[in-house]
Amino acid sequence: MTDTRHTRLFPALLTLPLLLALAPAPAQDLPAWDQLTDAQREQLVAPLRARWNDEPDQRAHMLERAERWQQLSPEQRARAHRGVRRWKHMNPAQRDEARALYARMRTLDDDGRRALKAKWRAMDAAQRKAWVAANPAPDAKHDCDR
Repeated sequence: MTDTRHTRLFPALLTLPLLLALAPAPAQDLPAWDQLTDAQREQLVAPLRARWNDEPDQRAHMLERAERWQQLSPEQRARAHRGVRRWKHMNPAQRDEARALYARMRTLDDDGRRALKAKWRAMDAAQRKAWVAANPAPDAKHDCDR
């Protein structure tokens, strides 16, 4: 019995170093900003520079978002990252729903938000579609659709 257990355990132990070698490098192994080469810094900054230059009417908004980001706690930043990942996987109809819900939620107090969440969860797809049509989000340019 012991030999069988060891026979099954041995291949697993052999693959562990391989799995660890293939795992992405932890963030602490990456250099701090001051340790990056000029080329690495340029590679990171270039997309932002291009957007800044290509969209002068968005510069104030970009600065405002950067200032708000700096004020977020690590937990708030993590939640924002999760939201962006969720958003990227939404189809256009789901994004319209999310925009409409967000716009409406912003106008409600805590009790109103809880009530709308409960109502939303109880709706079927057709009811949600009708709700979004009756409560569209304000039209705006959405940077996050890029």
